[in-house]
Amino acid sequence: MELLADRDFLWLTGLLLALLATGMVAGVLAGLLGVGGGIVIVPVLFHMFTLLGIDASVKMHLAVGTSLATIVPTSITSARAHARRGSLDRTLLRTLGPSLLAGVLIGSLLSGVLNGAVLTAVFATVALFVAAHMAFAPQNMVVADGLPPTPFRQTLGVLIGGVSTLMGIGGGTLSVPILSAFNYPIHRAVGTAAAIGALISIPGSIALFVAGIDQPNRPPGSIGYINLLGVALIIPMTLVTAPWGVRLAHSLNARRLRQLFALFLFLTAIRMYYGLAESYMAG
Repeated sequence: MELLADRDFLWLTGLLLALLATGMVAGVLAGLLGVGGGIVIVPVLFHMFTLLGIDASVKMHLAVGTSLATIVPTSITSARAHARRGSLDRTLLRTLGPSLLAGVLIGSLLSGVLNGAVLTAVFATVALFVAAHMAFAPQNMVVADGLPPTPFRQTLGVLIGGVSTLMGIGGGTLSVPILSAFNYPIHRAVGTAAAIGALISIPGSIALFVAGIDQPNRPPGSIGYINLLGVALIIPMTLVTAPWGVRLAHSLNARRLRQLFALFLFLTAIRMYYGLAESYMAG
């Protein structure tokens, strides 16, 4: 595996433990808060890679690419489960599908040319908006009684696909609140978002793989901007620990949980901005 010979045993052990910890934290938070893995995996990987001294030029790209790759199997499994329960809207998926893929293409192209600082700023900025929505938005807030007509509906698809790809998330973080804001039934929104995650993560992870080929300074086990060690360790850990979060969620206040996760995202965004400021001042 590339770069293995260039790292000592303690560093490699630290990498493995960091990836296991990422899967554990992501699984618990996903089960606890009902959020998609990407919005948790990307910031946790970002912090872990920072602690391990991964080069800043590839750190955020690796977090995004690895996150998208981990979302592929989980989103497919989730979408199939929702389809069996009748909560996947195939008509809406067909309507949004082409625009979502167009957004993924745009996001993938931008991911390949933007530097790590810009990707970090994108994630931090959107994370702040998501945190504000989770902490302060009224429950069942509706801006319209139905989804907008063409071409505005397709514009939403491009926005969800493009921003989600840049952030390394599956789309549920954006699509569920957006669909809900247009008075779309929440269970069908969640079920359809799982399929949207597959539409985003499959081409998105392929694009990050291609964009990162032959890029220097990547950690061991990386192909393109996807760390295979991360994929192999994070997915099993999330499957094991997500039920822990579910059990914990039933013993805690739902509103307080949303506020705690909003605080996690807020602190993550501030930490990312602080790192960007440090890099700017040092440069």
